[in-house]
Amino acid sequence: MSHSLANPKFRVAICGAGIGGLALAVTIGKFAGHDIHIDLYEAHDAITTVGAGIVVSSRTSEVMKELDMYEEISRVSTKPPSSTHGPKFRRSNIPQGGFEWFQQTRTPTTSNMHRQHLVDALKQYLPPSCNIHFNKRLTQYNKQLSGSLILHFADDSTSTTDVLVGADGVHSSVRKTLFETLDRDVVDPSNIRHYTDPSWTGTLVYRTVFPAKKLSDLDPNNVALKDFVIFCGHRKQVVSYPVSQGTLINVVASITDEEKAGTPFEGRWVSSVSHEEVQELYQDFEPTVKNLLKCFENSSRWALHVVNELPLSVYNRVALIGDACHAMTPHFGAGAGQAMEDAFVLGRLLAHPLTTLDNVPAALKAYQDVRLPFAQFVARESARTGRMLSFDMSDTAGRNVREELEIQKEKLLAQWEWEGKDSPIAEWLEAERKLQGSIGVSKGLST
Repeated sequence: MSHSLANPKFRVAICGAGIGGLALAVTIGKFAGHDIHIDLYEAHDAITTVGAGIVVSSRTSEVMKELDMYEEISRVSTKPPSSTHGPKFRRSNIPQGGFEWFQQTRTPTTSNMHRQHLVDALKQYLPPSCNIHFNKRLTQYNKQLSGSLILHFADDSTSTTDVLVGADGVHSSVRKTLFETLDRDVVDPSNIRHYTDPSWTGTLVYRTVFPAKKLSDLDPNNVALKDFVIFCGHRKQVVSYPVSQGTLINVVASITDEEKAGTPFEGRWVSSVSHEEVQELYQDFEPTVKNLLKCFENSSRWALHVVNELPLSVYNRVALIGDACHAMTPHFGAGAGQAMEDAFVLGRLLAHPLTTLDNVPAALKAYQDVRLPFAQFVARESARTGRMLSFDMSDTAGRNVREELEIQKEKLLAQWEWEGKDSPIAEWLEAERKLQGSIGVSKGLST
């Protein structure tokens, strides 16, 4: 895909054509038209995605509506049987049979979809101002005296841009270069690797997606056929929900050794595994889960890594979004949604009529001030939620198990309250006010 633009106000390079990178290109194109030239660099030879299922929350839906994508997304998403019901939580580490712990109430716009469907939809909305470059894995960048940036790729090629956005995931080369080239008075040099290197959570995640018919033939009354279910056990969880209009079942099973959190992971971070290996790990779970795991196919094991909390996400004309900035645990299913919120706010700021090449750093700072604290809050609470879901029912300090379950239930329900606070639109408006304030504009040009 190649287009030429006459006199764009500046050039933006986006490294990484995942959900965050694509959403950023779509946002810039929608609100800036041909005024900004976009180069989208993808390390692989095609735009693909890892993982299968994605939760479309009410917050994510707001972004899609603003990008005129909501109807398209609705056609390929799977609504729960009751539009006001969220996941069912079960206590499942009981071999003879688990029980439903509680069911969460969610907003009607929450749904599930196949990640590839979202990527395909975003690709359709890429603007003519966007050039896609495949097989371009960034290794580092250098700042020129003029302020522009030279990008260096693994194939020894180079390119030049005015603004660089790292949407290149947990292993982000943009993040690595950003922190390695910071002034020494900004970040203590001895802490650089804490920010550049991903951190293992001590969790192994097993992923698969398989035809729903496979489970219905084996166990026609299995709750996972129709509902979003979180099967909970001590330091183990299995999350399951239908995607692709209920024709496929997405499953993510995890097992955590908290003592290994923060230690180096030995071996391949992603590897194929047999379904027998997965089944063996959950022998202490209820029959419903065992039948679900019997259906595993083409399953993979992931060593779950996150990004440690960063002190900043922008510097000069460079910004980080999505997993490159705040890769988090999956307990809220919020990683992709937070990447899209980053992209929406940053894209609107870059596209704003007040933003020029000279004041791009002010626009990036407004993005950081609004989005970084919130995304890091979601990441912290996601990790906390995982610990709460994994509590040991046998360790209740003398309290009645039923009482302890009720206490934990109320605490867990409160964990999702952030989804209803503010919105990506409110965040964008706050960021716009910060941009206006930073460049001395009392009455802004809201777009």
